[in-house]
Amino acid sequence: MTDTDRTSTDHPLLGESLADLMALAAARRDETFGTRVTYSPKVFIPLTFLCNDTCGYCTFAQPPARVDTLFLEPEDVLKIAREGARKGCHEALFTLGERPEDRYDVARAWLTERGYDSTVHYVAAMAELVLRETGLLPHANAGALTSDELARIRPFSPSQGMMIESVHPDLEAHRNAPDKTPERRLATLEAAGELSIPFTTGILVGIGDTRADRLAGLEAIAASHSRHGHVQEVIVQNFLPKLQTRMKGVQACPSDDYLWTLAAARLILPMDIHLQAPPNLSDDFGALIDAGIDDWGGVSPVTADHVNPERPWPDLDRLREVTEARGHTLAPRLTIYPEFVRDRVRWLDPSLHFPVMDRADAEWLGRDDPGQFWPEKTTAADTVADGAEFVLVGHRSTAWYSGSDSAPPSLVPEVGWVQTPADLRGHGPVHEVLAGIEAGQEPSVDEIVTLLEARGPEVAAVCESADRKRQELVGDTLTWVANRNINYTNVCTFKCRFCGFSKGPLSLNLRGTPYLLTLDDIAERAKEGWDVGATEVTLQGGIHPDFDGDYYIDVTRAVKDAVPDMHVHGFTALEVTEGARRLGEDLATYLQRLKDVGLASLPGTAAEILDDDIRAILCPDKVNTEEWLEAHRAAHSIGLHSNVTMMFGAIEEPIHQARHFVRTRDLQKENVKLGQVGFTEFVGLPFVHMASPIYLQRKARRGPTFRENLLIHAVARLAYGELIPNVQASWVKIGLAGTAQMMRAGCNDLGGTLMDENISRAAGASHGQAMTGEKFAEFAASLGRPLEQRTTSYGRVPA
Repeated sequence: MTDTDRTSTDHPLLGESLADLMALAAARRDETFGTRVTYSPKVFIPLTFLCNDTCGYCTFAQPPARVDTLFLEPEDVLKIAREGARKGCHEALFTLGERPEDRYDVARAWLTERGYDSTVHYVAAMAELVLRETGLLPHANAGALTSDELARIRPFSPSQGMMIESVHPDLEAHRNAPDKTPERRLATLEAAGELSIPFTTGILVGIGDTRADRLAGLEAIAASHSRHGHVQEVIVQNFLPKLQTRMKGVQACPSDDYLWTLAAARLILPMDIHLQAPPNLSDDFGALIDAGIDDWGGVSPVTADHVNPERPWPDLDRLREVTEARGHTLAPRLTIYPEFVRDRVRWLDPSLHFPVMDRADAEWLGRDDPGQFWPEKTTAADTVADGAEFVLVGHRSTAWYSGSDSAPPSLVPEVGWVQTPADLRGHGPVHEVLAGIEAGQEPSVDEIVTLLEARGPEVAAVCESADRKRQELVGDTLTWVANRNINYTNVCTFKCRFCGFSKGPLSLNLRGTPYLLTLDDIAERAKEGWDVGATEVTLQGGIHPDFDGDYYIDVTRAVKDAVPDMHVHGFTALEVTEGARRLGEDLATYLQRLKDVGLASLPGTAAEILDDDIRAILCPDKVNTEEWLEAHRAAHSIGLHSNVTMMFGAIEEPIHQARHFVRTRDLQKENVKLGQVGFTEFVGLPFVHMASPIYLQRKARRGPTFRENLLIHAVARLAYGELIPNVQASWVKIGLAGTAQMMRAGCNDLGGTLMDENISRAAGASHGQAMTGEKFAEFAASLGRPLEQRTTSYGRVPA
C-alpha cells in the first residue's frame, strides 16, 4: 500500500472537534445498541512468548533464552482453562507470537518432536482440547495467517482475530517485523472473510501513525467487511510505552487523540460492527463510553493481560459500576457475537453449533448466572423409577439452572420495593417502555422484546413495575391449589423433541419402560388425592396410539364417579384436538361432551412457544400455533376456562416469546369482548434441559438463565395487565429460593402441590414431587405475605 492509497489529509472527519465527534459517535451507538455495553469473561492462554517479529513497543515477545518453556504443554493449557471454567468464564483467548518456528530452530524442533508441523497446528490442537475438556470457547489470535491456516483452526475456534495495527507501510515501530506489513495483514482479513470466519481486528493508535493513517486503516477494514460481512468487532487500542522496548521514550497516545480516534471509528465503521476499547489501558475508562464504544473486550477474573501486564484488569464490579454510572448496562458475551450465532450455518463449523449454544442465553449472549460452567456429560441411571433416565458425570456446573439445586443469584431485594419516583428511575428504551405501561399503554411486540432484554438495573426496574402492577390487581395474598397430577401414560406417538417423559416402542432401550394406567388406577389415585385434601386432579399424558377420543371421556367419567366434587383440570390442546380428530367430531362438540361428563378446565400445556418457526423444531408434528389457540377458543366458548403456559429457554429468542404473549393476549381480548370465561393465569415453564432429548442431541440451550426466568414472569404481568390477573411460578422447576424472588417480581400464585408430578422429574428436575399446605404456609411467612388456598378457578377454599 502506498501513501496515495491511504486516506488523504482532507478527510472530512479530520476537521471535526473532539466534542462534536464524540457526541455524534455516542448518539449513533445508542441508536443501534441502546444502553448495553458487552464484555467477554475470559482467560488468557499464552501458548508461546516466542515470535518471528520484534516490534518496537512489545514486551510480550521474548527470545528462547528468556522463557521457562518454549510452548505451554497441554496440561498447562488445561490448568489455565479449567480455572477459567471454575470462575465462570466463557472464552479462552489464545495469545502467542507469530510463526516463531520461522525464526528459532528450537521452536520448530519442539513442535516437530510432538508431531506438529507448525505453531498454527499446535494452536488448533490446543483449541480442540480446551473446547472438549472445559467447554470454554477458544478465540485464536495467531497473527497473519494464510487461508489454509485459518481453515485449520476454524473447526475449534468460533472466532479468530488479528490486529491490522496500521496501514502505514514504513512505521519505525514495525521495523524487523515481517508479519506486520499492511499487505500481509489485510490479506489475512480478506481470507477470513472468504472463509466466513467471525473476525476481530483493529488498529493501534500512537505508534508513529497519523490521524489520516488511522482513518485509512478503519476504512480498509470497513471495505473488507462490506465484501464479506465477517468483521464482528474492531478494537481501537491506545499505545502505552513500556520499559525494555525501543519505544520506551515515546509519548503515550494522548487521551484526547485516542478519544477522537474512537469516535471517528464509530462514525466510519458500519453499525453492524461492534467497537471495542480495552478498559485497563485508560485511567478514566468511563470516557470511552462517551466516545461511542459498545464493548469492553475480554476481561479476565483469572489471568493478567499478558500483552500489558503492568495494567491490571478492572474488577468486574468496578467495570459494572463505571458502565452504569454512564447510563449503560453491562452484559457478558461469547467470543462470537449474537448476529453471527443466529446465522451459525454460515459462520460456524457444524461441530461448534452446540458448544456455542451451550453457553448462550436467549439473545445469544453469554449466560450471566454466577458459577461454574462445564460441558455436561451423562450416563444411564442405574434405576429410573419416575425420575430422569440420565445422571451427570464429570465436572458439575454450579450456575443456576431450572430444575437444579443450585442457588439463584439475588436480583430482587428481600424487602418490599421502594416506590421510586418516575423521573428518577433511569433512561433508555426499557424505562421508556415502563413509563408507557404506567401511563396505561399496552406494550407492543417490540416493546415486550425490549423488556425481556433488560440487564443490570433495568431488571430491577422491570420487576419493580411488575410488582406494583401485582399489588394493584390482586394485592399481597399468595395463593395455591391442592392438586394431584395423574400422568396416565408415558407412551406417545408424537415426537416432541424436548420431552423426557414420553416413551415409544423405538426407544425402549434408551428411555425407560412405558406404562398405561387403567381407569381403576386413575380413579383410585383421584380418590387418594381427595382424601388428603386435593380439590383438583390434573390429567395429562402421552398420546397413546390405541386411544380414540372416547378414552378421555372415559377417564373424566372415572374420576367424577370416584370423586364427584373433584375439579377435573385435564387434557392439553393436543389431546383434545387429537381426540376430536380420531372421532371425526367438531372440536367444540367434542369439548362439550367432555364438559358434560365433568371436565371443568383445560391446562395451557402443549403451548411451548406459540410461534411456528420454533414449533417446527421443538414439536414439528404437534398442533401448530393457530390450532392451540383454536382449542382454547373453543373451550372458552362453551364455558371451560384454561390457562396460558410458556415453555421457554430451549431454542427461542425474545421475539418469539413476545409473539407468544401478544397472541394469547389477543385471544383473551376476544373473551372479554364476548363476555365469556377465558384464561385465568399465566404459568411460566422454564425448560429443564438435563435429560431432555433435544439437549442430549446437542441442539438446545441449557434452559433460561435466572434473569430470563425472572423477566418472563415480570413481563407477563406487564404484558397481560388486568386481562390475565394471575401469574404463577413453577416451584418444581424454579425451586423455592428462586420462587421467593418471583413473588417480589409480579407473581402471586404458587401453583399446586403437584402430588405425583413426573414430567419435570423425567426431564431431570431435582426438586421434590409434592408440596404441602404447611410448607406453602412456611414459605409465605418467610416473605411476610398472607396465604390462601384457592380453587382451580381462583375461588377460595375455606380453611
